[in-house]
Amino acid sequence: MRLKAFLLPTALALALSGTPAVALAAPTDARPTDTVDLDVLFVSAHPDDEAGSLATLGQWKEKHGAKAGVVTITRGEGGGNAVGLEEGPPLGIIREREERTAIGRAGVENLYNLDRVDFWYTASAPLSEQIWGHDDTLGQIVRVIRQTRPEIIMTMNPSPTPGNHGNHQQAARFAAEAFHAAADPKAFPEQVTKEGLKPFRAAKFLRTGGTGSSSTGPQCATGFVPTVPTDQVFGVWEGTRSADGKTWAEVEVEARREYVSQGWAGSAAAPTDPAKIRCDFYTLVDSRVPYDPADTSPEAILRGSVLPPAAGALPRGSELYLTADRFDLAPGQTVEVTAHVRAPGNRALTAPRVSLRLPQGWTATGSGALRGAVPAGKERTVTFTVTVPAGADTNQQHLVGASLTTGQGAGRTDRAVRVVADVRGTLEPLPEVGLFRSWAGDSGYPQLDTLIKPVLTVGSGQSRSVRVDLRNHGETAQSGTVALGLPAGFTADAATKSYADLAPGATGAVTFNVTADASLPTANEGGTNGDYGITITTTSAAGSTVETGALEIVPTSEVPRAGHDHAVDGVASPGEYTGEELDLSRIWEGQATTPQDASATGRIAWTDDALLVYVQVTDDVLGKKVVPQDCKRQRRTDSVEIIVDPKGNSTDTSTVFKAGIFPVTDDPANGDPPCWQRDADNRQGPGATTAPGMTVVSKVTAPYTGYTLEARIPFAVLPDAIDPARMGFNVLVYDSDTQDLSSQSRLGWSTFTGVRADPYRYGLVTLPGLTPAQRQPSAPVFPDTSARSVHSPQTIAQSAVDGVAPAAVARLPERALKLTGQRKVAGGVQVTVRADRAGTVYLHTWDGDRSLGERTVQVRSGSAVTVLVPAAGGTPSSVLAAFEAGGAALARQVSVR
Repeated sequence: MRLKAFLLPTALALALSGTPAVALAAPTDARPTDTVDLDVLFVSAHPDDEAGSLATLGQWKEKHGAKAGVVTITRGEGGGNAVGLEEGPPLGIIREREERTAIGRAGVENLYNLDRVDFWYTASAPLSEQIWGHDDTLGQIVRVIRQTRPEIIMTMNPSPTPGNHGNHQQAARFAAEAFHAAADPKAFPEQVTKEGLKPFRAAKFLRTGGTGSSSTGPQCATGFVPTVPTDQVFGVWEGTRSADGKTWAEVEVEARREYVSQGWAGSAAAPTDPAKIRCDFYTLVDSRVPYDPADTSPEAILRGSVLPPAAGALPRGSELYLTADRFDLAPGQTVEVTAHVRAPGNRALTAPRVSLRLPQGWTATGSGALRGAVPAGKERTVTFTVTVPAGADTNQQHLVGASLTTGQGAGRTDRAVRVVADVRGTLEPLPEVGLFRSWAGDSGYPQLDTLIKPVLTVGSGQSRSVRVDLRNHGETAQSGTVALGLPAGFTADAATKSYADLAPGATGAVTFNVTADASLPTANEGGTNGDYGITITTTSAAGSTVETGALEIVPTSEVPRAGHDHAVDGVASPGEYTGEELDLSRIWEGQATTPQDASATGRIAWTDDALLVYVQVTDDVLGKKVVPQDCKRQRRTDSVEIIVDPKGNSTDTSTVFKAGIFPVTDDPANGDPPCWQRDADNRQGPGATTAPGMTVVSKVTAPYTGYTLEARIPFAVLPDAIDPARMGFNVLVYDSDTQDLSSQSRLGWSTFTGVRADPYRYGLVTLPGLTPAQRQPSAPVFPDTSARSVHSPQTIAQSAVDGVAPAAVARLPERALKLTGQRKVAGGVQVTVRADRAGTVYLHTWDGDRSLGERTVQVRSGSAVTVLVPAAGGTPSSVLAAFEAGGAALARQVSVR
């Protein structure tokens, strides 16, 4: 991946203007002797991902002095811009400043950008990993952890639940892996042997949110009921008042409003009624230290790691955690459970003894007495053999708990295991779900599998194969049957299917052919929020078990050849579109609408060389018109998105065609014409460049009551040749009634949460009679530019103080760069630069809030160079410098005389 970077001086000046952020505060002549010591580190993908946790981080900082930092893998330069025309790296610098200002309101001063490219909105974690690079990005996060040594690591949901951004998923997976890797001296060993860092064992790892139910109000933390009883979920109420008298909910809203470029300046005010103020919830994923699941206080997460333990608890720095040799086990089987006890670095734990807490009917063998005291800083273990009762209920998770008593105090911990049937049958996973399950198991977090509801899609009135995957968890070969329980309107080729001689530990499958009746409601109007529940009953000699899943019905249509006299003129003349009219009025995200407020219909046809699409939109208020230069990110205002998946089998949008069309632009000199571009697809960019030959005509009513669009999409611009028997297709309509480039409602044909990035949920069409020209698929073209930390004076100012190198790369030694003789002269600041190795120095004049000018200098080893760094529009108080050499970097700040 190439990470190009550029910043025009005017764009940079704009990016750095405005309210100063707390995180920019820095003393001059800063030379850190050591890196900052953090208590909490939040790992995210974009600026604003942490916004929902700022009430928590602010409370912890104000009440307990807990110092938090944020890792942001990208600067979000692939997102929209509601206030200007900047995109790419200049937008990234703007968004970095917004983030620094926002988190500063919660007292968070340390932000670490990793300079990875924000390529587009995707639901795919594997695609995010591919673009960012696994080892390099993980290594940067591990380096930040080893340098800043946070006791608590927090992140987002790592699973491909519907609508979950793939960048968020991958950032969370990196955080999960980094929790382990940072403690392992064999992981990224060069950080230990060459950079002098030490492995660090963070105490707890949590994800934001909790799967379950709760109410708002002061008791929301105690009233949370997890869907999976073994989940350990902690809540922090946002209604607590800060030192200035505002609730933390109000502070968090003020912070959100700093994200002006994302259209958040108008975020709704926080509730003033305490009973309506929510909790921030966090689910414990892993813990090395003892914890009390009954503790519902706002500081429960901090207890025993950042904060002193409760009276009678183990001393801070003690570790107690469990490992098991398997997660899934059948009734009657045993599991080896090992308790790990580690003493603090400054004292031994005497008379240690571990006892287990087991579900009713479970038994264990093994002595819980450890041999002698656990020496300071050392670990000892004790292993138990736990037996599940032969008659235990299956398809349930249980907690195996452990209590440790010592002469210095006591503590407790838990470990989840799952009881499954001897033969378990589960619905085949979607590709992204299968990869997630493999990752979760390999990474030591198999319990995260419960985040995913097994789902498959089927076309309305169509059939598909439905595979049930089998695994024998027992100790003898098994034969039996699988029954598929379907809701009304679905039929299968057989009520049951048989399997035979499935060996212990082996996997197998049976496959049903399932048909969805054409009369059933489709998309999110069907079933429960789009899900038609199914059951899978697997029977073996050991008994039977029932698993659940869902089928979703996507709409279907037959697309005819266009009429003889067709023309792309914004009008559907009689005979042009002879196929059925598509209902595009269903809401998939945002506010509900009336037919007058926002509704739409569509038609499709084809010619020998192109697809024709006609859309008619009824709308009561025209949202803000973009200027032609801002023809991008169509979801910000009134627009239409046309999606084509040529073969109906894409796993992410990198092999899909997506055209975003604005029906009108703010271009009166040219009649306010429409504009279009490709977005988050196989070749994102301006329409004329990425979709040559595509034409669009729109007609906007006056007085305004809506618009029509007609588009001709050449087959040649699609990523692949069409499969006439199965083409994925969707039309999405974005409705905005405001002038701030923020849409309120999202409508469409195939409508599910997050559907624009989920090709498996697009509608399906056939094109009978079409014989497409066969060709090779087009390789995806990904954005490859991102803002770089060495070009960001905000990052340089922080790095000069906290000791983490820009972009969290390896840090050069202090001797690598010297700045001397800095003084104000006409036009700027003169400074002498000397380096002990060849590299590049990025210089800024700095007034404590923004850059007044910049200069880049190539330096040679041992040579001094005196340069003028320009300054305009203010009085410089210091010079900032970032030095890059050999993949490492260093930041410096010196005051100006």
